Amino acid sequence: MKVIKVGTVFSGIGSPEQALIRLNVPHKLMFACDNGERIISCDYKVEFEKVKSLSSAKEKREYVDKLYADRTRQTNYVQRSYLANYAVEDNNFYQDVILLDGSDFENKVDLFVGGSPCQSFSIAGARGGFEDTRGTLFFEYCRLVNEIKPEVFIYENVYGVLTHDKGSTWKTMQNVFSELGYYFSWQILDARDFGIPQGRRRLFVVGFKNKECFERFSFPEKIKLEDCPLPTMQSMLEENMAEGSMQSVEGQLRQIDEKKGEPEERYYLSQKLVDYVLAPGTKNFMHYDAKTDLPIARALVKNMGNTYRASVNNYVHTNTKAGRGRLRHLTMREVHRLMGYPDSYNIVVSKAQAYRQAGNSIVVDVMMNIEKQIIKAMNW
Repeated sequence: MKVIKVGTVFSGIGSPEQALIRLNVPHKLMFACDNGERIISCDYKVEFEKVKSLSSAKEKREYVDKLYADRTRQTNYVQRSYLANYAVEDNNFYQDVILLDGSDFENKVDLFVGGSPCQSFSIAGARGGFEDTRGTLFFEYCRLVNEIKPEVFIYENVYGVLTHDKGSTWKTMQNVFSELGYYFSWQILDARDFGIPQGRRRLFVVGFKNKECFERFSFPEKIKLEDCPLPTMQSMLEENMAEGSMQSVEGQLRQIDEKKGEPEERYYLSQKLVDYVLAPGTKNFMHYDAKTDLPIARALVKNMGNTYRASVNNYVHTNTKAGRGRLRHLTMREVHRLMGYPDSYNIVVSKAQAYRQAGNSIVVDVMMNIEKQIIKAMNW
């Protein structure tokens, strides 16, 4: 089998990379890029010209590393998580997609994956679209496709982009994809249709440089959740499956032993918070579906560690000796399981950061099924 050369931006905790690992597909990580939600103040046009003037990819990376070190004291926790789980070629982890020179990787990447920040198009957010600076990062992704010229690209975003600005945003995006010279198709895929008990719908665009390969490609068929080894959120909870017990076996997440765990005390809610999260809301924000212990989790959000109402967040009762039927948040390990990461994935950041990183990720099992279809179409 071909060793697939992969590059990712807005890399997060490495869903495409984890998918290839679970598929046992030989691959080489050429580069990754994520600023860890840090913001620096600079003239990006001037700085990019400085980056372009440097002679090697290593010099460019080190220049941007220093730029971030000089202008922010914040740690890139995404980079910390990524490098604790994946080995990228020549330490090629970049800090900023705007300052990444794709020409250094021209014709050196088979599969290029990214999903620009979704908040500007999200139904849950302000939906600022391209007027939001996060929305304009879409064009940086496309610039990199044009510079890198990968054989295949995958672009991911929230499905709200389709209806933003009465559809004109999506029309613009399709025009840009077409101008890149790629043959592409798109589809909305839901995690619950690919073996993960979470309602999480996302837009995926897959583009091919070669027309014949494109014509062989089709998006994956749905999988019945009830036929999967772990069909409910409860099947992934620590009290039913101890830490280390959920692993990928021949690409499928399974419980490998009968060990049961005990969630830490810090995840339980006080009675005051229980009353709050179970309430329907306020006059201006009223929800009546404050349900707990759902068989299929609500879509995980990056701020899930905050005490939101049960109508928008996931809470479960734990009937262990320590739990005594009390209500709690999902644990760090549980939210990663619900994003398709086996227990072999190393969590090396705080609870707040782990929640953010999982909530920002792409569900691994969805990515796996897309990658399988790409590999088939490309005869890799």
